[in-house]
Amino acid sequence: MANAVTIGFFDGVHRGHRFLLKQLERLAAANGLSAVAVTFDRHPRAVVKADFVPSLLTTQEEKLALLAETFNGEVVVLPFTQELSLLTAKEFMQSVLREKLNTDLLLMGYNHRFGHGGGTQEEYEAWGREVGIKVMVAQALSSESQRSSAEREAKVSSSRIRSLISAGDVAGANAMLGYPYFLTGEVTTGKQIGRQIGFPTANLVPPKQKLLPGCGVYAVWVVMPDGTRRGGMLCIGHRPTIEPDGEISVEVHVFDYTGNLYGETIRIELIGKLREEQHFASLDALQQQLRRDAASAKALIEKM
Repeated sequence: MANAVTIGFFDGVHRGHRFLLKQLERLAAANGLSAVAVTFDRHPRAVVKADFVPSLLTTQEEKLALLAETFNGEVVVLPFTQELSLLTAKEFMQSVLREKLNTDLLLMGYNHRFGHGGGTQEEYEAWGREVGIKVMVAQALSSESQRSSAEREAKVSSSRIRSLISAGDVAGANAMLGYPYFLTGEVTTGKQIGRQIGFPTANLVPPKQKLLPGCGVYAVWVVMPDGTRRGGMLCIGHRPTIEPDGEISVEVHVFDYTGNLYGETIRIELIGKLREEQHFASLDALQQQLRRDAASAKALIEKM
């Protein structure tokens, strides 16, 4: 069966991506085609620019899981190699889309370009006609579908979401993602200072390529190993009160939980930022602030 295809890296599988994929599903059904989303095994810039270090919204595993949840079609992952990066758009359309994927219709994101050297929309359409592919441009996520005036002023994009998360604005990022930004990792042992002051924490080791939010304290949901969700508060930072020159750490305190999570994998869904990272004169002062943080986090979680 011939295919209707769209192409993208789909980092984060955000609301703009989902809007594009729903259009592809409708077009495929209307034209008797199968819907196929083509993505890549690594960020293209990691191949094109040797000094590029990806800091991504989703790992490959997370991205594919999100696509499986939201897209009613096939996902094809292409290895993004140096050879692939040198193909012109027409060469890619001929050798990959037409010959390997039996593409009859290509739906391009409204601001998406692909192929070495790129091209204008008119050129993409002309190259498509030459190789037997109808090229169409997707509708942009309309202002009517945005949930707030802030969203209408800033287009939904992976780069915009990365900027918001880096700045600690997880609430703004979540509105564009369509779901809470999350960190997943294995719990490891720490210095257990939190336990001494009544706030035991689970130290998380997220994947290296996963983007960490800006340093600070956040209200979160914690998805436990058994799948249950508990409220909590997350601290990302250098622990200046305990280790002035410490490396960045990711520590979560799970409310009303006394079990052992060492060696387990948990998922942390960020809700909102409570405050910036601070240095305190003593552990007592830190403990008092953590009590205030916990109250603020619980109040925010109750509103969700």
